[in-house]
Amino acid sequence: MFRECRFRGRNEEVNGAAKGAIIGGVFLALLGGTGYGVYALVGDAGDDGKGAAKGDTAVQSEKGSGPVTEKETAATAKAFLAAWAAGDDRAAADLTNNAQAAQTAVGDYKAKAYVSKAVITPGPATGTTVPFKVEAEITYEGTTKPFAYDSQLTVVRGLTSGKPLVDWQPAVIHPQLQRDEKLRAGTPASPPVKAVDRGGEELTAEKYPSLRPVLAELRETYGAEAGGASGAEVWIEPADRSAPKRTLLTLVEGEPAVLKTYLDAKVQAAAEQAVARFPEASVVAIKPSTGHILAVANHRKDGYNAAMTGNRAPGSTMKIVTGAMLLDRGLVAADKPAECPKEVSWGGRPFHNLKNFELPAGTSFATSFARSCNTAFIKQIKPVDDDSALPREATEVFGIGLDWKTGIKSTDGKVPPATGAAAAAAYIGQGQITMNPLNVASITATARTGVFRQPLLVAPELDGRTIATAQRRMKPSVQQQLVSMMKLTATSGTGREAMASVGGTDKGAKTGSAEVDGAGSPDSWFTGFSGDLAAAAMVEAGGHGGDAAGPIVATVLNAR
Repeated sequence: MFRECRFRGRNEEVNGAAKGAIIGGVFLALLGGTGYGVYALVGDAGDDGKGAAKGDTAVQSEKGSGPVTEKETAATAKAFLAAWAAGDDRAAADLTNNAQAAQTAVGDYKAKAYVSKAVITPGPATGTTVPFKVEAEITYEGTTKPFAYDSQLTVVRGLTSGKPLVDWQPAVIHPQLQRDEKLRAGTPASPPVKAVDRGGEELTAEKYPSLRPVLAELRETYGAEAGGASGAEVWIEPADRSAPKRTLLTLVEGEPAVLKTYLDAKVQAAAEQAVARFPEASVVAIKPSTGHILAVANHRKDGYNAAMTGNRAPGSTMKIVTGAMLLDRGLVAADKPAECPKEVSWGGRPFHNLKNFELPAGTSFATSFARSCNTAFIKQIKPVDDDSALPREATEVFGIGLDWKTGIKSTDGKVPPATGAAAAAAYIGQGQITMNPLNVASITATARTGVFRQPLLVAPELDGRTIATAQRRMKPSVQQQLVSMMKLTATSGTGREAMASVGGTDKGAKTGSAEVDGAGSPDSWFTGFSGDLAAAAMVEAGGHGGDAAGPIVATVLNAR
C-alpha cells in the first residue's frame, strides 16, 4: 500500500493524518511498521541531504541470521532508497554489501549524471526483491528534462555483519548499467550522425532496433570526422573504452552529420523481421559483386553484435572452404564418386554423420556435399597429407584472418593449423575453428563470384583505412563446381526446405549444425545466395541448420 507524499522544504509544515518524519529534507510517510514512502532527492537550491535516513538505519543495528525476512527487506530497501534520494552517498553505501562501489555510484548520480531532482517510489517486496520507480530530472547547462525508469534491488544478509544489506549491482542505479559501467551526462566527444542507407534513407535505432550498437559505433568512429556539432546527452559509459557509449536521453539536440552506409533499408527490414522469430539469432547480408554489407541484425538478450563479432564453431558451413580446398587439389570432383560411410576414424577419434546415415557406393561428391556427409570430407585428410592446407585455402582464397576493416569493430574468422582428430574436426567446421555470420556470408559471397571482396559497411575513403585483399582468386573450375554443389544443396539437399520459398533457379545454400560443449542443442547455421545477394545466419542452440537459421536466410534473400 502506498501513500503519495509531497516533498517540502525544511521549514515548512507537513499537514495530514499520517505519522511522518522529516529526515535530511526527505519526508517519509510511515504506514505501520513496514510502510513505504516516496523519497525525494534534494535539489541544489535546498538541503544538501547530509545525514538523510539515519533514523531508518536502526534495522541494521542488530546482527541476524538465517534468510532475510520480509520485514528486514522492506526496512532496508526503504532506508537505502531514502539515503540515495537525499544524495547521502555514505549512508546509502553503508546499507549495501559493497560500500565503495555504491558510494561512488550514488555520488556520481548527482555530480556526474546531473540529476537535480528525483522521486523514488518503492513497490511491495516479492521475497527479498523490491521494485521501485525513479522519476528524475536532469539539469545540464540550463536545460532540464525528465528521466524516468523502473529498477529493483535485492536484500541479502551480510556475510560478516549478519545485517540485511542491499546486494549492490550497478543495475540498481539504472537497469541498463552492467558491471563497471557508469551513468554520465554532458556534452559527448562525438557529435551525432545521421546514418543513411545506400539510397539515402535514414537508419534509426527506433525503426531498426538491432542496428543500435552499429549506429552507436559509427557515431563514435566517424562523428567527429563527418562534421556536425555535439549537443548534450545522458549516456552509459562502457567499461571497455573502445566500445561505443549508449545514449539514454538527448538533453539538447546536436547538429548531426550525414553518414552514408552500404546498408540497404529494405534488406535490413527483412533481416530485423527474420531474427525476431528466434532467440539469440544473428544474420548478415552481403552483395557478392562488391562486398558491401547490406544488412546486420541480431535478436539477443545481451544486445551483443554477434553477427559481426561473434566467435562460434560454424559447423558444416565450413565445408564450402573445405570443398574448395579439395577441388583445388584435384582430390575430388563434383561429378565423381566420394565414399560416404556411416562412420570414419581419424587421430583415434570416431566421426559419424547425422543420425549415422550413409550414402550408396558410387554417390558423387556433389551429393555428399548437398547431404552434408561428414565422413566424405574426413576421408580426404590422408590424401591431402598437409595440415596447413585448410588454413591456407581459408586465408589465400577466402580472406579469412586478414584483419578486415569493415568500418566498425568486427572479428575475423579463425582457421588455425591442426593435426590428428582436431584436423578432422576442422574439415567439418568444429574443433578450434570460429566464425560469425559476417565471416560465413563472406565465404558464400566469395564462392558465388570466385573473388574475395572484403566486407564493407562504409566506404574506406571516409578514413583512408586499408582494405584486405586475398592472395589469389579461386580457380574458375573450382568456383563453378562449388556453386553447382551449393545449388544442389538448395534444391535437393539439406537446404531444400528452407530455400523452397526463395524464387528463381540461381540460388544455393549450405547448412551447418555445430556442437557446443555443455549445450543441450547444437548451434544452427545456414548460408545461401540468390542472385547478387548472399546471407548467413546463426541461432545459438537452434538445432539443425535448416530449422532455425535457414528460414532467417530465406527471408533475407527474398528481400533482394
